[in-house]
Amino acid sequence: MTEERLYARVTRRLIPLLFACYVAAYLDRVNVGFAKLQMLTDLRFSETVYGLGAGIFFIGYFLFEIPSNIILHRVGARLWIARVMLTWAVISAAMVFVTSATGFYILRFLLGVAEAGFFPGVILYLTYWYPSDRRAAIIALFMTGIPIAGVIGGPISGWILKAMAGVHGLAGWQWLFLLEALPSLVLGVAVLAYLDDGIARARWLAADEKEILVGRIAADQQHASTHALWESFTKPRVWFLGVIYFCLIAGLYGAGFWLPTLIRRTGVESPLAIGMLTVLPNAVAAVTMVTISRRSDRTRERRWHLITPALVGAAGWLVTVRYGRDTAIALSGMSLAMAGVTTSLAQFWCLPTAILAGAAAATGIALINSIGNLAGFVGPLLIGWLVDRTGSTDFGVYALAGVMAIGSMLVLTIPARIVNR
Repeated sequence: MTEERLYARVTRRLIPLLFACYVAAYLDRVNVGFAKLQMLTDLRFSETVYGLGAGIFFIGYFLFEIPSNIILHRVGARLWIARVMLTWAVISAAMVFVTSATGFYILRFLLGVAEAGFFPGVILYLTYWYPSDRRAAIIALFMTGIPIAGVIGGPISGWILKAMAGVHGLAGWQWLFLLEALPSLVLGVAVLAYLDDGIARARWLAADEKEILVGRIAADQQHASTHALWESFTKPRVWFLGVIYFCLIAGLYGAGFWLPTLIRRTGVESPLAIGMLTVLPNAVAAVTMVTISRRSDRTRERRWHLITPALVGAAGWLVTVRYGRDTAIALSGMSLAMAGVTTSLAQFWCLPTAILAGAAAATGIALINSIGNLAGFVGPLLIGWLVDRTGSTDFGVYALAGVMAIGSMLVLTIPARIVNR
């Protein structure tokens, strides 16, 4: 079997399941944006309460992400990813019992604790299988779970809010949390039954196939840092990558939690119609991510494949806000924004995985993701606070677009010879 066919086989085995898991994870993480359309009125929450609740997820995520990735590195991906998924499914479903701001904060924090380690764990897991020159396209395939969660979840969330309101005495937003937790339960069991911890334990590979894959990984990691487990904390480059990721992730979560609200602001009132309209920006994002990432692997160029989409994404959010009353133009802006943001994030993960390996990758990737995801706390809280005081999301989205543009420019300080592999 040729190397190309071998990697195609590995991809067919691993990526569909990991992709489905990420769709479920992202849906459980951000469906609060749809629940907001009814939840705030029912529970009399302010925009600030919502913003803090949406963002406090990332505090739990931040605190437990590095320990979670270390455990995954030691006990294996199969057991730990299954544990993550089953735990977060139960907590997400428990949102049905929220009646107060305090309960909202506690469950969102616990959801972050439960999910901590899933995304960086999968990124780490992919480094066990794929050399750096194949990772952009593979990471993009995995990360299309973000926009596909919107493509699938938007219409479904809108339908649940509309059709299930009042069924068995539950509000539409309560049914939303309950029903959308079910896929994570099913997939958690599937991970336990189907996923392999690494190349050596893959019973579906022949000995010579394992030898080829292990050889490619060994050759690739000659260029990477393999320092001890905790040394990532002393590496300035790791912290700097965390700052860049913080800037980029601000454009995803800061405004992304308000995507249904931004669509409603254009004059669309029906939750189902809002859900259907979220399909467009997410579908554009999915296609763009895969297309640009394949080109990045083919040309072995990383920096400008990250910077250009990030700048386009920042511009897209500006268009969304500037023409926020015009549905067609606002949706075009959202499409540019989601395509640019998600593509730049997929490209970003080619940087640390080209620099780090082994135990260094376990802590380094988790540390970078932890720092970056603090933007998921700061962004929603900032926008919620500004909405309560100005009556508009405009200023918050402008600020986050600017932060995203700054982050993309910081990538220029990383030498191309380090990451263009």
